[in-house]
Amino acid sequence: MSNAIKALEQSPRLERKGSSELAVQRTRWLKEKLNDAVIGSLLPVLILVAWQVAGDLGLFTREFLPTPLHIAAEFRTLIASGELAQHLSISLQRAGIGFLIGGSLGLLFGFLVGFVQRLEFMLDPSFQMLRVIPHLAIAPLIILWFGFGETSKIVIIASGSFFPMYIHTFLGIRSVDQKLFDVARVLNFTKTKQIFRLVLPAALPGILLGLRLSVAISWLGLVVAELIGSQAGIGFLINFGKQTSTTELIFVGVIIFAVIGKLVDSLVRLLEKRLLSWRDSFQG
Repeated sequence: MSNAIKALEQSPRLERKGSSELAVQRTRWLKEKLNDAVIGSLLPVLILVAWQVAGDLGLFTREFLPTPLHIAAEFRTLIASGELAQHLSISLQRAGIGFLIGGSLGLLFGFLVGFVQRLEFMLDPSFQMLRVIPHLAIAPLIILWFGFGETSKIVIIASGSFFPMYIHTFLGIRSVDQKLFDVARVLNFTKTKQIFRLVLPAALPGILLGLRLSVAISWLGLVVAELIGSQAGIGFLINFGKQTSTTELIFVGVIIFAVIGKLVDSLVRLLEKRLLSWRDSFQG
């Protein structure tokens, strides 16, 4: 009886000890993330400070290179007028639709060509030839076919996002070790079980890499589509800044493209980290 009483008395202590260790681990993790954020932002902050000081000293004109404060003032003007939200929503919608169409087709054809060798002989040479054609080379042709409306812009974005998804899905499937199929035959796996329990997990790193590159190319395709001909969107703001010699507006557009692109890439990397948490890879 006395031993049981002692155990009951000690159990809250053990719980408190476990919770305190967990709190210490969380604090350590937050400190590490904070240190990483500080280190990562150190160089950009130094560049901005040097840029502002050089502009204030008159080392370059405002028309050639506006200071960060001038660019921030242009940001505030666009936000207050509501123009920034309007143009950004249009650009995001275009990029999203184009990526969904091109990425989905790339994933589909990557699966088909990866699993069926005959389709590889039929389709892959043509896809590889089309892949090396730059956006700027086919954009005038697409505009000639579809006009200056939304369709041509979405087609330009979709055509760019198709190929990274297709190539990395195809290569991911073909890079699955043949020995795993021998093991699957020994375990009497059905074709469906081989695909979902063997091929897809093994090809997932390649597919996620294709997803990441496809998202990036979609964003680049959006820049091309909106700079060639557009009446709305972030690319339109950049063109308008060029026509009116408003350098601050051009910088606003460039910064938005950079920030949104980095945020989307970080989201894909987070998804990749979650889905591939089982891998024990080198961290540097």
